[in-house]
Amino acid sequence: MTRWFSFRRVLAIAGKEFFHLRRDRLTGGMVAGIPLMMTLLFGYAINQDVRHLSGAVYDEAGSRESRALVQAAQATQVIDIKRYAQSISELEHWLVTGEILIGIVIPHDYESRRQTGDRTPAQLLVSAADPVVLSAARSLTALPIPGRIPADANAVPATFALRAYFNPERRSPVFIVPGLTGVILTLTMVLFTAIAIVRERERGNLELLITTPVRSLELMVGKILPYVVIGYVQVTLILLLGVFLFNVPIAGNLGDFFVGAGLFVLSVLTLGLMISTVASSQFQAFQLNLVTFLPQLLLSGYMFPFEGMPRPAQWLAELFPLTHFLRIARGILLRGATLADLNAQLWPLLAFFLVMLLLSALRFRKRLD
Repeated sequence: MTRWFSFRRVLAIAGKEFFHLRRDRLTGGMVAGIPLMMTLLFGYAINQDVRHLSGAVYDEAGSRESRALVQAAQATQVIDIKRYAQSISELEHWLVTGEILIGIVIPHDYESRRQTGDRTPAQLLVSAADPVVLSAARSLTALPIPGRIPADANAVPATFALRAYFNPERRSPVFIVPGLTGVILTLTMVLFTAIAIVRERERGNLELLITTPVRSLELMVGKILPYVVIGYVQVTLILLLGVFLFNVPIAGNLGDFFVGAGLFVLSVLTLGLMISTVASSQFQAFQLNLVTFLPQLLLSGYMFPFEGMPRPAQWLAELFPLTHFLRIARGILLRGATLADLNAQLWPLLAFFLVMLLLSALRFRKRLD
């Protein structure tokens, strides 16, 4: 009579499972790879202490004292002065395009304001789309004014009057929802494409296509086109929810936004194609999707301030499509920027799309011929 439970049979099954895991190099690599990746990302790259925000100065005074104020602001390491403007409108334009996050305006009567103390000597123009940036900029308002001793030693007079642009109410949905468009597309488009092609391979359909005149590149393009339509459906749905449920403002042109979204969808779909040439099963495709999604989520600037990350992490993040699309989405929807203002974010998406499409076509032919 067979016993109802046998440790010998359990050990036999466990041994068989270990044997398969040893043969599955991808799963075996993820056993150590995911803990290593997550620990390094959170421990090294993620930093809530925002420093070195890009900034510019419009100095009407042009005096030694005004230059000392700019140097004192830079000494805090909160702001890095990248350029000098010729007008306030030029500062505002740089804020719209995302070239700077903070602008310093020093008026022509800075000297008298500094001496009398009856008015705030200077002004900060802050891109407040990200509430974390606004909080960091607030620390500059109480910066001690070089050369002025307050009458009341216990009082800390304001050095800068703060003017917040794009999200003065500091509402989190205004910042989160436009970025959520890119996050959802990254997760779904890559997964849909990778699993769809791997599923075709498991069923033997791809081998049948080899006997037809269809070329690898034609097959790749034909596979992603339906998902471009699905991507636009998702983008439209997220925008409608953001506007009607969370009162997210749309400051820019929706046509520009949909053009940028289309290029982003194409780039992440080719990432899914690339994963499909590596994965041998749908489960492996899901695993690889997770591995590529987590670094983009953490380093793109969606969850944590991009400016707070060390330089090597920022260089790595520049390789991800999500990093550039977040700048496009927030630039157009929140700041009213145009595609011409954001062209520096478009060509990396185009380059990523072309490179991944070519590599996917080459790997597909190599694997199935």
